[in-house]
Parts: sequence; structure tokens; C-alpha cells
Amino acid sequence: MTYKPLKKAIALEYGKNPAPVLTAKGEGEMAEQIIAEAKKRGIHIAEDAQLVGLLSQLKLDDEIPENLYVAVAVILSWVYWLKGMEPEKK
Repeated sequence: MTYKPLKKAIALEYGKNPAPVLTAKGEGEMAEQIIAEAKKRGIHIAEDAQLVGLLSQLKLDDEIPENLYVAVAVILSWVYWLKGMEPEKK
């Protein structure tokens, strides 16, 4: 018998927050629902099991910790690039 790890998913919101905030997390069926909802809304999905493992330790509505800023920034820059967006110039 082969072991298949339980799928995990998290959702982050950035926008007006000073740092990205954890807005959803789940395993198994809940993870599938989070992913399905993201796809339905046209939200890009990145797969990084290690980062999901670290972020899933947070409570809902928690800001991500500073030690994960760089990892999350890489994913956010990828999403911006996919959407053809550029950072605002001040």
C-alpha cells in the first residue's frame, strides 16, 4: 500500500494590509474546497508544500511572520507577473 499525504491548502490576502494575512486553511476535503474556490475566482495557485506547512501553523487572520516575507514575496511577484501587473511607483 502506498501512502498519499493529506493535501493542505492556505489562502492569503494582501492588498490593503501591511503584511499578507492568512484568510483560509484546511486539509483534505477542506483543502480541495479552498483550491476550487480560488480557481472559480480566477486566483492563481502556487504549490509549495513546505511553505504551506509553515503557514498552516498560523491562526486565521494572523499576519505572516517576518521570517516568511521573502518566500511569500516571491510568490506574490510571480502572481503579479502572471497578471501583467507592476508595483505602484511612488
